[in-house]
Amino acid sequence: MDLIVIMKRTFDTEDRISIKNGLIDEEEAEFIINPYDEYAIEEAILLREKHGGEVKVVTVGDEEAEKELRTALAMGADKAVLIDTEDVDVELDHFSIAEILTSYLKTQDFDMILGGNLAIDDGSGQVAPRVARKLDINLVTTITKIEVEGDKVTIERDVEGDVETVETTLPVLVTCQQGLNEPRYPSLPGIMKAKKKPLETIDYDDLDLEEEDIQAKSKSVELYLPPERTAGRVLKGDMEEQAKELVELLKTKSKVL
Repeated sequence: MDLIVIMKRTFDTEDRISIKNGLIDEEEAEFIINPYDEYAIEEAILLREKHGGEVKVVTVGDEEAEKELRTALAMGADKAVLIDTEDVDVELDHFSIAEILTSYLKTQDFDMILGGNLAIDDGSGQVAPRVARKLDINLVTTITKIEVEGDKVTIERDVEGDVETVETTLPVLVTCQQGLNEPRYPSLPGIMKAKKKPLETIDYDDLDLEEEDIQAKSKSVELYLPPERTAGRVLKGDMEEQAKELVELLKTKSKVL
């Protein structure tokens, strides 16, 4: 199977994050592979181990993303591709990224494209569905199990707290989430091998695109950190007294009643 994973480099939301001039201060942020994309990389590797073939990881960004691509190679991917947009002079958004990825992917052979269900930095979940539509291939989101037999694909996915079973055919694009697998950590041998695996850089100018084709369709109006949590309050007394005090606090402090 020819498997392609679309990956995003995101800042680590468990690390310290600061806002500077209305943007994430990248000098202070720690960047990682989007955790949902790790499930996609792991599942692609598992499918290759079962069915043979090749795993290629693709991302859009600048040369800083090479670190995350090398991590994907150390996990077990065979090849990596960076589509370099450092010199792009227009604003980019989810539409832009999908257009860039589609322009590249339509020149590639693939049986399946895998991506994360969403990115932890913005939580939009837009890019993968946009790519599937532009490529005019099948799309199944939020998958938790996948089996491939020939061209037939059987998938389980989360649906409002329940499980839906979907049957489709290759080629297909799927988005992955927690519960699908347990992503492996790069081993020392894997890290050493990753240094020799191919990492190709493609300038967006090499794609069949003009800057006006990828101009953002949306913009961020404001970016801010959530307010700091205040200390909690422990109610005392018997249950009746606590209930009365709680109702009063909900009326006067929280103003939800």
